[in-house]
Amino acid sequence: MSAEALKARVYHANVELAGTGLVMGTFGNLSIVDRAAGMMAIKPSGVPYDELTPGHMVAVSLETGLPLDDRYRPSSDTPTHLELYRAFPCEAVVHTHSEHATTLAQARRPVRCLGTTHADCFRGDVPVTRAMREEEVVTDYERNTGLVIVETFRQSGIDPSEVQAVLVANHAPFTWGPSAAAAIDNARVLEFLAAMECRILAMAGAPPRPDRFLIDKHYLRKHGPSKYYGQK
Repeated sequence: MSAEALKARVYHANVELAGTGLVMGTFGNLSIVDRAAGMMAIKPSGVPYDELTPGHMVAVSLETGLPLDDRYRPSSDTPTHLELYRAFPCEAVVHTHSEHATTLAQARRPVRCLGTTHADCFRGDVPVTRAMREEEVVTDYERNTGLVIVETFRQSGIDPSEVQAVLVANHAPFTWGPSAAAAIDNARVLEFLAAMECRILAMAGAPPRPDRFLIDKHYLRKHGPSKYYGQK
């Protein structure tokens, strides 16, 4: 795929993301990777969504992290996206500051898997990362944000193909998926689940956890080779 074609796809996906109500002002961004071409494209830094055009999108080398042209600066979160592409099998990454997911991230609380609504999309808790250390923030902050996300999944033994979302402590959520549409849908579901989690914390605090077999049943009936939900 050419850089211009990829930027056009990223533009339309960012417009779709803005239409979800999950982003405001210049908060948030979406990228898509073309692994065969060795590049990703992402929203530019600081440009409001209602001013975006396909020409604003920035193509970035997947290997070096450098823009492939100098017309616009890529999102400041570009190094985070790059680390996720390097570590996780995904084709699109979404970052928002949606209200409830961001509330939990700043409270350093995960989105717990407490029932079947959650399990239909994510096979377990959506984790929250550890707080970043001073040296990680002062130097290469955005790259280290991506590395801390990857560390969280590896140390916790979470499959990033089964839980395609994370809360970055004191920051906000990231989601990903096999397509831009899937990554956006994961961001929408995450915000819905985060709103439920906030209400549950206020109402019940620590309710009993569902059995693992129930979580697996709901996840696997919609995902994987044996799924049977929906039409063929």
